[in-house]
Amino acid sequence: MPDGPGTRAGFVALIGEPNAGKSTLLNRMVGAKVSIVTHKVQTTRTRIRGVAMEGVAQIVFVDTPGLFRPRRRLDRAMVKAAWGGAADADLIVLLIEANRGLTEGVATIIDRMKDQIPQGQAVALAINKIDKVKAEVLLALAEKMNEAFPFAKTFMISAEKGYGVKDLREWLGAQIPDGPWFYPEDQIADLPMRMIASEMTREKLTLRLHEELPYQLTVETEKWEDKPDGSTRIDQIIYVSRDGHKGIVLGNKGETIKSIGQAARADISEFLGRTVHLFLQVKVRENWQDEPERYSEMGLDFKDGEA
Repeated sequence: MPDGPGTRAGFVALIGEPNAGKSTLLNRMVGAKVSIVTHKVQTTRTRIRGVAMEGVAQIVFVDTPGLFRPRRRLDRAMVKAAWGGAADADLIVLLIEANRGLTEGVATIIDRMKDQIPQGQAVALAINKIDKVKAEVLLALAEKMNEAFPFAKTFMISAEKGYGVKDLREWLGAQIPDGPWFYPEDQIADLPMRMIASEMTREKLTLRLHEELPYQLTVETEKWEDKPDGSTRIDQIIYVSRDGHKGIVLGNKGETIKSIGQAARADISEFLGRTVHLFLQVKVRENWQDEPERYSEMGLDFKDGEA
């Protein structure tokens, strides 16, 4: 459908506690794996945007880092980015888990919304993981949430299974402002491909290493070369904080990094639709979380992490 008169376009911020399912919902809405999804909290560091088409409407999703109580500089920068993304959006969707309900964390987010969200900005409530609770529990939770905040509309969804997601997307498409599209119709994310590739590798690291190496690593795409034969060579550096962490990432005789590289290469190849040659290096940088350039690479503002 061509861009022109009668089109609509707007930004929608997805906010919520860590692991509420924001990345899964974004991927379901967009129809492609743009935001990384893992079982660990705090995997989304940057405001990854996915673009979904709904009739004449182009919905640009801002997937914000989960809102939590920040302790370190990186945490503070992530939370600042999340609230900044919400305040700048045309619409907001607060995502909560049906099985966890109105937690202390959700109550804190609602309190902050009253201060951080501009007057008149519409906020929808999406209750996720509805397959995990009974109908009467869902209805009671919806009522309780709407007493706590004047939500424009409430949706019952399962981001993982797709229940209710179409209704939410249609409603968002109808609510966003009239105007020309921001992106070509076939473009699904505005993150540079280098960053998407880094995120895909970081996802594999997070899934493989579980509790051994929490958030003490980051991945940067150092070189990107499109070859004449149509393939792409990607060189990435995995930064860790300590020598001991380097050994964990490499694994016995390099087995761990080899399997991580294979899994990441498969995902990146599928995403780009071409053959990818992925080369990973592990480097120790003790204070990478205090280096401004690392924050820029993740799309965060170093100053936002100041206490």
